[in-house]
Amino acid sequence: MIVGVTGSSGKLGSATMTHLREHGHHVIGFDRHGSVGFDFTQVDLGDYGQILDALLGVTARHGGLDALVHLAAIPVNGIVPDAATFDANVSATFHTLFAAHRAGIRNVVFASSITAMGFPFEQAPPSLPVDETFTRAHNTYGLGKVAEEAIAAQLTGWTDGASLTALRFTNVVAPDEYATFERAGDPAYRRDLLGSWIDSRDGALAVRLALEAPAPGFRVYNVAHPESGNSSPSAEVAERWFPGTPVAGDLGEHESLMSTRKIQRELGFAAQHNWR
Repeated sequence: MIVGVTGSSGKLGSATMTHLREHGHHVIGFDRHGSVGFDFTQVDLGDYGQILDALLGVTARHGGLDALVHLAAIPVNGIVPDAATFDANVSATFHTLFAAHRAGIRNVVFASSITAMGFPFEQAPPSLPVDETFTRAHNTYGLGKVAEEAIAAQLTGWTDGASLTALRFTNVVAPDEYATFERAGDPAYRRDLLGSWIDSRDGALAVRLALEAPAPGFRVYNVAHPESGNSSPSAEVAERWFPGTPVAGDLGEHESLMSTRKIQRELGFAAQHNWR
């Protein structure tokens, strides 16, 4: 497939570019900054005309895309004022998804977030592990992701056979960032993330699996390592952090409290990298 990747210079974007190439796909990166080359085009996603033009074709890069991966975003609250975070991210995602619709690209995978399902979990979720049926936002970044998922769900009905997949990524850890797991025994470690994490290379794997198994309509998958980033047993962690919250009777000893059962079952996701 010829695949476009927005946010190609970011932590997850660069891992995705590498992984898709390694699996035989022709990949073109779109980002505001990046290394000049045959596989990259500088695009400002705040400008709808630029992204539409880039998806339709770029001289010396491509003459049309088979699929699109949208990863570009202001990554967290605090980098710019809160309203600016929401405005920039939702506009960029709308521009990208609508341009894909106009360009006839029927296979789109885009980054949503654990922030669309209750992060930082100051309020207990309804049950554990938290699956894709639960949606709640507590900051403007998360609110933007909820809005982006809603936009995508509606746009699937605008193009026959369109497959739009939202991947709710948790904290992405690069291969050189594993030192943080020295704190895995801390009772509060990663509490705001439900103890969850994902290696950037496994995040890229999730992207590829979704791209290679499109399904008409809108779907959402949690993307986390199936095992927790906290060293204590998951049932013990759940009771410590969320006393009285119902916990699945078949919860694994170190299973992530951000459920990955759906993506394992439907896409065959199996993480290749672990901190343990």
